[in-house]
Amino acid sequence: MLLEIYTPERKVFEGEVYGVQMPGLDGLFEVLNGHAPMIAALASGRVKVIQKKDKHETSFYQINGGFVEILHNKTTILAESAIAEIPEKEHQG
Repeated sequence: MLLEIYTPERKVFEGEVYGVQMPGLDGLFEVLNGHAPMIAALASGRVKVIQKKDKHETSFYQINGGFVEILHNKTTILAESAIAEIPEKEHQG
């Protein structure tokens, strides 16, 4: 599935992903490949981008509200703001 994340200033993310979890107004929801078409409002919170099916490759974005459109296996997030979270370094030991 193609995921795009936009703010009024720029494109924050574009790429093929396994799924995405978003903060809806009534709680978190997840969209996977082949999801039915829909439009929903988003609350402020954390977007989890699932790169691979095993869910070990993920990235996160903090958004400040917005909307999502799912259509033709493409998910487009229009957020007021979106900031990529920097992953914590894993400690070896």
